Amino acid sequence: MINDQMTKSTTVYVCDNCGYHSAKWLGQCPECGEWGSLRQLRIKSEELRIKKGRSLQSLRSIQSVRLLRLNQIKPRSVKRIKTGIGELDRVLGGGIVPGSVVLFAGEPGIGKSTLLTQVALSLGSARPAGEPPTTIYICGEESPEQVRLRLTRLLSDQSDQSNNSDLLFLPETDIDLIIDQIANCKLQMVKLLIIDSIQTLYTTDLPGTAGSITQVRECTQRLIQLAKTKQMAIFLVGHVTKKGVLAGPKTIEHAVDTVLYFEGERSADLRLLRSVKNRFGPTDEVGVFQMTDAGLKEVINPEILLNSRPLNSKPPSGSAYTVVFEGTRPMVVEIQALVTKSFAPLPKRVINGLDRRRSEMLIAVLQKYLKIPLWEYDVFLNVAGGFRVTEPAADLAVCAALYSSYKNEALSVKAVFVGEVSLLGQVNPVSREDKRQKQAQALGLTDFYSDRNITSITQLKALFNSI
Repeated sequence: MINDQMTKSTTVYVCDNCGYHSAKWLGQCPECGEWGSLRQLRIKSEELRIKKGRSLQSLRSIQSVRLLRLNQIKPRSVKRIKTGIGELDRVLGGGIVPGSVVLFAGEPGIGKSTLLTQVALSLGSARPAGEPPTTIYICGEESPEQVRLRLTRLLSDQSDQSNNSDLLFLPETDIDLIIDQIANCKLQMVKLLIIDSIQTLYTTDLPGTAGSITQVRECTQRLIQLAKTKQMAIFLVGHVTKKGVLAGPKTIEHAVDTVLYFEGERSADLRLLRSVKNRFGPTDEVGVFQMTDAGLKEVINPEILLNSRPLNSKPPSGSAYTVVFEGTRPMVVEIQALVTKSFAPLPKRVINGLDRRRSEMLIAVLQKYLKIPLWEYDVFLNVAGGFRVTEPAADLAVCAALYSSYKNEALSVKAVFVGEVSLLGQVNPVSREDKRQKQAQALGLTDFYSDRNITSITQLKALFNSI
């Protein structure tokens, strides 16, 4: 009787999107709102504790547990691993920390595998001749032949491929076989393990298909234990849904050390790498890349890609420059506006790259304080280069671009606008204004307009009259 109770099965319903679990089936997940995302799982009590000799939870060795004072904790210096890709190293905080687990997320086809392949090639080329490989690439989504094709494309412009010919690849999706293979190998110099992707891994110790919440969570925990034991850095590739959130791996963000998002428009060449969580560095840095036929290239001066026209060229009406901060890097971006007469009962408001609610607020401010009937016009706003601006420092540039398009008059060639616009039509100061002005002047944009010389939005009229 006791054994029967211990092996009694329990049926639960788990959401594939957020991990919410319920005792009964629900058509819509009450946690994330997804429809049809709850999957039935039948788990035995004995299986939850141990199966096939393995524990589903991380087993700790028997040792005495004691409290530690702050002065008893010895600081440990960490020597970071340089990837050879400056933009990635800066976002990571100076390089890869040994023993860390990084979740690398992005839409399918955005370039995650390409960038990580370039990291593997860079570490391989930096390895002294005769030493064993330093990177293991787990091919979960692609076959080794497909990865080789990508490697050939990335190495097409390199004459020396000898150090990259012995990179290690493992075409396997069973997490237990992967860990056993790595644990049994004699390679002591392995620095990086790339999992492409975490949604393809599974363990036979748990029910459910690869990519489900339970499988992703358990596989991640085993990889974290491997990273801490072997002092090996691990990159977990994860895909995002159409809503821009991690599919499945969203539930493991708290477990990993770093979460990176790789984003950009497929129709554009610009790619941005952001850090939303980093236990070993800042979370406000951004890396800029350009997708080319030979892979991803670092962009040292992003202004080249963020503007649709050459700097210091005669601007058309509806174009205004501003300076925004991405982490510690100031970047000049171009705000584009088009204001045309509307013949529909409800005028259109099409906004790309800017916050829609804030843009509509700025349109209302212009209507009230500049006395222009924008309710009769279709308004289109865009940030050049597929870039996305989130900080309010671009408010003044948005207003200047809208008024320029409405008046059909171009702004000064060297004009740049920085300032936050309030509901009362006032221009408020923004942080790090001196650095923004210095960056603009370095690019030849010497006419710097901010709260220092424009205190109210009504002064835009005088500015256009003086041009």
